[in-house]
Amino acid sequence: MCLKHEKRPAPTDDAVPVSGSALAFSDCHPHLVAVVCGFAKDTDLYPNYIQGKFGEDAWFKTSTASADVLGVADGVGGWRAHGIDPGQFSSYLMHSCERLVHGQSFDPSKPAELLASSFCDLMEQKQPILGSSTACVVTFERLRSTLHAANIGDSGFLVLRNGAIVCRSREQQHFFNTPYQLSMPPPGHNLQVLSDGPECAEILCLAVKPGDVILLATDGIFDNVSDDLLLQVVSELEGVNDPVQLQMAANCLALMARMLSFNSDYISPFTLNARRNNIEAIGGKPDDITVILATVVE
Repeated sequence: MCLKHEKRPAPTDDAVPVSGSALAFSDCHPHLVAVVCGFAKDTDLYPNYIQGKFGEDAWFKTSTASADVLGVADGVGGWRAHGIDPGQFSSYLMHSCERLVHGQSFDPSKPAELLASSFCDLMEQKQPILGSSTACVVTFERLRSTLHAANIGDSGFLVLRNGAIVCRSREQQHFFNTPYQLSMPPPGHNLQVLSDGPECAEILCLAVKPGDVILLATDGIFDNVSDDLLLQVVSELEGVNDPVQLQMAANCLALMARMLSFNSDYISPFTLNARRNNIEAIGGKPDDITVILATVVE
């Protein structure tokens, strides 16, 4: 059962796989094996692969003795028109989360606190890190075999078991194509910029089982790949603990999303959502793409 508590309303045309070795330190408890893949939308702006980034998307995966932790963030691209690199905000947010996981105060049962601490760290920098980002952080508490998640905006995660989605985050939108987002606006622009605090994160908790598949991704995946297509790829991974096989599936999903995003005739999830909002649209949505695939293994 997925328990939910809501608080206030390489960048080339080839996939860039990231090492898929087990996140976990060896122990007798279940742990995660996780892999990452993605693309930058604009390969001219981002011609080289940088660890932890795909364009304006950012990600991390790390472990402690008691937990495995995954995160993705999607920098809001509109900042580029104001001379601000949208990827800097999301990248700092994820780097800070990864660093704080290894601090003494980290509690794997409270990913929202991790996200809030990272955001506070960002805001306290002497050199302001301007911009905004969606974010999703998932922690796996090994001793209790429990997954905890905090999500702000339209990145998100889902858990697959026995061929069905048993838990997923909810997309948070102010209005169509305007997700909730953590923000740091330029001085004097606070009232002109959407800004949602960490307290707005949707919080979820799920007891997971060996064999469960976890997918964590930015909206470049969810806007372009339907649930049916996701399930076709991901359902074959239940019980898989081979990182090579996981990596192949992650590569497949990322490449599928990229190809569909540039297909002008494709009726994408983004298209269907636009039409539900009385906006005539067709085709995929070109975007940065990040996907983390993980399985629970013993």
